[in-house]
Amino acid sequence: MKIGILSYHFPPEPAFIPGSLAEELAARGHEVRVLTGFPDYPGGQVYPGWRQRWRHQTRSERLTVRRVPRYAGGDGSTGARMASWLSFAGSVALAGRRYLRDVDALYVFQLPPLTFASAGLLRLLGRVPTVLHVQDVWSEESAVGDGDPRGWSGRLGATLRRLYREVDGIAVSAPSMRGLVVDGGADPRRVRVVLNWTDERIFHPARPGAAARRLVRRDGRCVVMHAGTIGMRQGLETAVRAAAALEDRLDLVLVGSGAQERRVRGLAAELRAENVRFVERRSPADMPQLYAAADYQLVMLRDLPELRGTVPGKLQAALACASPVVASAAGDTVALVERARAGLSCPPEDWAALADRLWLASAIPAAARAEMGQRGRDAYLREMSLRAGVDQIEQMLYEVAAGAARTGGPVARSSQK
Repeated sequence: MKIGILSYHFPPEPAFIPGSLAEELAARGHEVRVLTGFPDYPGGQVYPGWRQRWRHQTRSERLTVRRVPRYAGGDGSTGARMASWLSFAGSVALAGRRYLRDVDALYVFQLPPLTFASAGLLRLLGRVPTVLHVQDVWSEESAVGDGDPRGWSGRLGATLRRLYREVDGIAVSAPSMRGLVVDGGADPRRVRVVLNWTDERIFHPARPGAAARRLVRRDGRCVVMHAGTIGMRQGLETAVRAAAALEDRLDLVLVGSGAQERRVRGLAAELRAENVRFVERRSPADMPQLYAAADYQLVMLRDLPELRGTVPGKLQAALACASPVVASAAGDTVALVERARAGLSCPPEDWAALADRLWLASAIPAAARAEMGQRGRDAYLREMSLRAGVDQIEQMLYEVAAGAARTGGPVARSSQK
């Protein structure tokens, strides 16, 4: 088939889902055309060595990537984000109609920044068979922060609900997200759960080197590591309070940074939690060894309705690396950990419950921890791997294209050429 891919981010940005999907579909013999922006994530500034311009296109044997300009503000404000999202929508409208006009099926990697662009592109392309891969179902208040349903968040919600009704197939990245999408107007017969995969070129079982051990461990005590964003969604104050209650038993190592880092550091200092240590953000290539140097990976999500249907990418990365998990969350994240028997879990935002789980984690023998990790990796390979995910997306693309062929859509037209 000729397959179009629309994604707000794409490699060299850390966007391995659309990037690896495009490469794998091309390797399977499809002609793949990607429409995306110039790389600027996470800093909001275009990467060094890149210059935004029209008609920037790269080709390999079966994969073409077309990049279009968008506003790169970089200050993280609501205004800057909306300017970036809307400018990208305008660029997609100008370039997409010609670039993707004869694709047999379109795949949209759906994140909030892409909502207006995807809606506009579908109007321009007409009846192109489309699979929407929904990554985030957000409340109106969390979409852009204005909390006014008559403002941007309301427009985003209304546009996304229209997309749910118009597209031919919807993949959701977590089981509970299916109900949220159906509640938003999607036909339940068109919605399928496709769990995200991780970057398997990086995340796999590893042995920790001496440098990783020095960075993570101080002595023989149990080490629980949280790797990733220190932000509002994670609620890491809960983890700091739990660790402070177990100061003589384990270490909590927080690797990364984020908007709430200063607040979390301040709480650790206030509680005099000397067993809570901070490590600056590391390259993804360094992480498997750091995972291996720790005893558990901590997965934290706050108790918010929209997060119960979210599976953070750090869970797939930990499972792929055969690292046992301690999950302080609700909904799908905990359900996946418990079903795989890959670690321990407790309710979110309850520091006493988390302290109890951490105490138990520190008491589990090393051999049993290794068995947890292996069960988690087995579950990853079975349910969340690149091969499993692309198999399902490819099947959905075939199905929507076949449906269009039966009604005289793009596949039928191309077969008559």
